[in-house]
Amino acid sequence: MIETNVSRHHQTFLQVIQSYYQLTKPRIIPLLLITTAGSMWIAAKGEVDPLLLLVTLTGGTLAAASAQTINCVYDRDIDYEMERTRHRPLPSGRIQSRDALIFASALAVISFTLLYVFANLLAALLAMSGIVFYVLIYTHFLKRHSTQNIVIGGAAGAVPALVGWAAVTGTLSWAAWVLFAIVFLWTPPHFWSLALMIRDDYAKVGVPMLPVIAGTTPTVRQIWLYTLVTVAATFSLIYPLQVSGMIYGVIAVSLGGVFIYKAWQLLHNPENRDLAKGLFLYSISYMMLLCLGMVIDSLPITHHVINVVVGKAYLLMG
Repeated sequence: MIETNVSRHHQTFLQVIQSYYQLTKPRIIPLLLITTAGSMWIAAKGEVDPLLLLVTLTGGTLAAASAQTINCVYDRDIDYEMERTRHRPLPSGRIQSRDALIFASALAVISFTLLYVFANLLAALLAMSGIVFYVLIYTHFLKRHSTQNIVIGGAAGAVPALVGWAAVTGTLSWAAWVLFAIVFLWTPPHFWSLALMIRDDYAKVGVPMLPVIAGTTPTVRQIWLYTLVTVAATFSLIYPLQVSGMIYGVIAVSLGGVFIYKAWQLLHNPENRDLAKGLFLYSISYMMLLCLGMVIDSLPITHHVINVVVGKAYLLMG
């Protein structure tokens, strides 16, 4: 009997931990961390301090988790109405709103402390600004009141790129803001393709996502335009900023070509939810691989190999 009681208590504790973990919407966070890492590697010219990288990514994780938790508290009413979100910790009653807010506050405090102590004040303040923008501007003012909720709210998801740059340099250069702009511009085609898939859910709870209010055809036109602008923006890291080079350029061209093609397919088949799903899933891979390209291109060994190859080619031509 004693062993059974201990086992049940242990399982209950694990379930509580799992519920708090689910509050943070963990599937969203890795993408934010990848944009942070890409920014850090470019800022550090391929030589990032491992401790600074670890602290910045940890601080970013906690800040994002805090914002997502508060979002869950605010949206618990509509989460209950939608089948796909009804079983989240708050609408299902597994966690109380007060406890979730305490949890979110603790995450924010730890995030700020880590970034301030081990990075710098600017990085810490930027992380907090991301929380405030996501909760106050996007969740409170925009999500339930404007079809531009994702466009303007996308700034919150782009803040990690600024945090990464600030953590390395203590400042924000033009390159940092271009990285911010790339993520900002990428967000509408990424999220609207998802919204096309689940527009019925949004319509049911009265959230004015663009596909619900404007319809599918105007939405896919916006996706097409934002995709073109996003891909074009990625090349500004090469020219005029010259913070990325040939390897990144090849990767950006390849990834951008596929992104544009998928958006073009959806443009001509706006009712096709499979194409919308394909674009949504690819948009995630696109941003991850683009940031990976930034990292690879920034590494000193990459520059060494390119110089050796170019040097040998020059000798052969000579």
